[in-house]
Amino acid sequence: MADPIIRVEHLSKKFGTNEVLKDINFSVQPGEVISIIGVSGTGKSTLLRCINLLEQPTSGNIYYHGTDILSGHFDLAHYRAKVGMVFQSFNLFNNLTVLENCVVPQMKVLKRSREEAEKIAKDYLRKVGMVQYRNAKPSQISGGQKQRAAIARALSMDPEAILFDEPTSALDPELIGEVLDVMKNLAASGLTMLVVTHEMNFARDISNRVIFMESGEVVEDDTPEVIFGNPKVPRTREFLNRMLPKEE
Repeated sequence: MADPIIRVEHLSKKFGTNEVLKDINFSVQPGEVISIIGVSGTGKSTLLRCINLLEQPTSGNIYYHGTDILSGHFDLAHYRAKVGMVFQSFNLFNNLTVLENCVVPQMKVLKRSREEAEKIAKDYLRKVGMVQYRNAKPSQISGGQKQRAAIARALSMDPEAILFDEPTSALDPELIGEVLDVMKNLAASGLTMLVVTHEMNFARDISNRVIFMESGEVVEDDTPEVIFGNPKVPRTREFLNRMLPKEE
């Protein structure tokens, strides 16, 4: 087995006296698609934010190719380029066009020339079906289009992995499919993905592994076949019984 891109060991996160994450342990191998499922408020998004150091863990370790990202001399900008993040609220710069949203981070972080950055950005905007909207501002496009632009922005940084924090939760139902289709294509291309999602069909059909979290803990971590077909833990079964439509 290859060395993991990311390894999380004994991770905990407290906000005051509220322990949101409790002794989290798992690793992410190259090419894996891992879906993290569970009820709202169970720490899933906080886990991603800790992995990307948008939140500082209270204790534990996070390793990127064996290097502790919590050590004070770690190159955080480089790491965030290599481990990209797509947010539920898009986080596009509203004063920039779609193209500029994809170009500026490349120039600032990766020190690419504008010509190179624009070529790469247009290639990825084309892949997510957004190149025709490259000159639009975020206020001029739909939520699904914003999310596809945000995915293109993350891809433009040549990431090894992308963290998706409930990427469809802010979308109208009719727009969810277009974003999930892009994510399915990325998964098929071999991109390493860690996805917090309420889309159970995506988790079941696209993932290599599914992690079920409850009350800040990893309750179960296994293949989709096991999680959805024969979960070992009653709490997983109860959650899926609520989330999955009943068969007639």
